[in-house]
Amino acid sequence: MSNLPKVILVHKTHRKELKILIQFDYHQQLINTLKCTPHIYWSKSLACWYISASPENLTILENLFKNIAELDTSKLSKKQLFTRNLSEPEKKLLNGFYLYMKGKRYSESTLKTYTFFIADFINFHSKKAWSDLDNRDVELFIEKVFIERNYSVSSQRQFISALKIFTTYYPSTKINDIELTRPKKSKKLPSVLSQEEVLRIISVTTNLKHRAIIALLYSCGLRISELINLKLKDFHLERKQLIVKSGKGRKDRYVSLAESFMPLLKNYYFSYEPKEFFVEGIKGEKYSASSVRAFLKKSCKKAGIHRAVTPHTLRHSYATHLLENGVDIRYIQSLLGHSRPETTMIYTHVKRKDLMQIQNPLDVALQKVASSDNDHKKVTLSRKI
Repeated sequence: MSNLPKVILVHKTHRKELKILIQFDYHQQLINTLKCTPHIYWSKSLACWYISASPENLTILENLFKNIAELDTSKLSKKQLFTRNLSEPEKKLLNGFYLYMKGKRYSESTLKTYTFFIADFINFHSKKAWSDLDNRDVELFIEKVFIERNYSVSSQRQFISALKIFTTYYPSTKINDIELTRPKKSKKLPSVLSQEEVLRIISVTTNLKHRAIIALLYSCGLRISELINLKLKDFHLERKQLIVKSGKGRKDRYVSLAESFMPLLKNYYFSYEPKEFFVEGIKGEKYSASSVRAFLKKSCKKAGIHRAVTPHTLRHSYATHLLENGVDIRYIQSLLGHSRPETTMIYTHVKRKDLMQIQNPLDVALQKVASSDNDHKKVTLSRKI
């Protein structure tokens, strides 16, 4: 058995980018080694060291810990271990594709995602001329890469969208984008908390900053990306409004600030004194989404809520509770920043009050028996009918 310290590598998204976390029990030699290595950083929120995820950086870590630690890579995501060996012409093609999309004003997130997928596609068919790529090559890529790496349906839909743009940028392929079809989205109903559960989560959160974040996420129906990009100048306290700038689809929208949130907001502001963003990290930079998810998970556990709850669950709950309170679906669409009413209509399927008003046919049947036969007035399922 090896006497070397054990180092575990794990993939995790941190500050909107995939990182390789470097986890180990306290060991001064390993700490000194990491401190002297470029591009490896310590995260207080994650309580471990990390480096950007890439095949090159994984090789750096393997060489770094060689003979000084036992390296465990079993927890690294297999789909992230895929290595691309792109030639210079392929890199030039992808760079041009990236700039083409940038000129079309796609968001930074979309630029990275679409370029990532096309890079994989090009790399997969590196032995074939770009002009000879056809729809069967697309099918093979999905079969061999997407299915084997267990990509989600939404990721596959994104790849098809990326490919459609790529065929416009580089029309010399034999890919017929008209025949490219996206798989249907999974029609899962959103997870929703009750109003009592939301209040319970807020009440058990003792950290003032964390409590303010949870309250704002719920009371304004914000996406996590909108929260961490929120600036102090976006608050219009005299009108009790908040402007959400460049939300999804680059749409600005106004949302109302809850009257009950105002004292908490003032208490938080004067206690933490943020300079630019509503919530800031230690050095005044944007707060990380992973930190929000981490403390929300702890608060839910403390509140006795054991199902999965994310910041987006609070947004779903906000929309559902508005609908249950009688707010018109068109106003809810505007408050959420949805482009299409169909997106907002999903909340009509989770309206608890409407569902509770519908009598179950089993209850109706038992009531009829009780009303027609005096001997069965107290008929219940727990005794003989």
